[in-house]
Amino acid sequence: MHAALFVPAPFNTVSGGYNYDRVIVAGLRARGHVVDVLELGGTHPLPDAAAIASARAAWDNLRADTIPVIDGLCLPAFAPEAIASRHTVGLIHHPTALETGHDAATRDALRSTERALMPLLARAIVTSAPTGKRLTDEFGVAAERIAVVVPGTAPAPRSPGSGGPGCAILSLAVITPRKGHDVLLRALARLRDLDWTLTIAGAPRDPVHASALVALAEDLGIARRVTFAGEVVADGLEVLWHRADLFALATHYEGYGMAIAEALKRGVPVATTTGGAAGDLVTANSGIVVAPGDDAALARALRRFIYDGPLRAEMADGAWQVGQTLPDWPTQAEAFAAALAP
Repeated sequence: MHAALFVPAPFNTVSGGYNYDRVIVAGLRARGHVVDVLELGGTHPLPDAAAIASARAAWDNLRADTIPVIDGLCLPAFAPEAIASRHTVGLIHHPTALETGHDAATRDALRSTERALMPLLARAIVTSAPTGKRLTDEFGVAAERIAVVVPGTAPAPRSPGSGGPGCAILSLAVITPRKGHDVLLRALARLRDLDWTLTIAGAPRDPVHASALVALAEDLGIARRVTFAGEVVADGLEVLWHRADLFALATHYEGYGMAIAEALKRGVPVATTTGGAAGDLVTANSGIVVAPGDDAALARALRRFIYDGPLRAEMADGAWQVGQTLPDWPTQAEAFAAALAP
């Protein structure tokens, strides 16, 4: 099989939503498939002229035997007639119209574009069943054209945690409004009487929002307890996982929640939300789940968790048990290859 994956440049950043794409591409290549990664210039997901021109040029150079796979972040840059002209596959982590932080006009423009383009896809590969249902209910994609290929998880050692006396909380996600870091900060500000620290690790995809979070921590009087670590990789990330007592992500919406899965794989209990598929992996004995955007509810849920060390230990056991049931990447690469086939 010969496939071409279209993504906005740059593709080889260490963190962020491309991790799924990168690992799947590696898995397909390991199985003998040829996969070209075509990085598009310009602005995405609301494409400018450079993005549209880049998409057109890359498309026009495709070989006849190549299956085009378009990451949903750059789907709006493609012409409807091009998508409909061949067996085009969309890799949809979540519709870009659902990204928190867009103004109303941008959301409406993206929703209109995605509603026009997504039904033209021969196949839409999504990373969770809730995302697939949303494509059918809101974006007109026929259910029989949707394939669910959830992310895999890599083998990882169990995290022993910080050893106390307080609770070391880790939040790992790119810095954008959708991830709800502001909600998490407001929730923890309600718990100043408890012993906790928070490390927020992730690339500042939205630098203005990242600066606002630093200012918010200062305004809330919790800055000395919060570390903004930026993008952390390799050994540095292992250190953070090693000492984490709790993983927290107050996200507004997740197509799957890869960092949540990684936390469970390592036996780190999770505090997250019902946004999209974020809380789907979390069981009653592996973490806590609240509605997105509700810092008061999140604070109430976190209070006992932070205060009660034995409860955290029990939840860590539950997280480890859940984590060991998650699929691995080789299995998911096989499923992705099957979903690509015409």
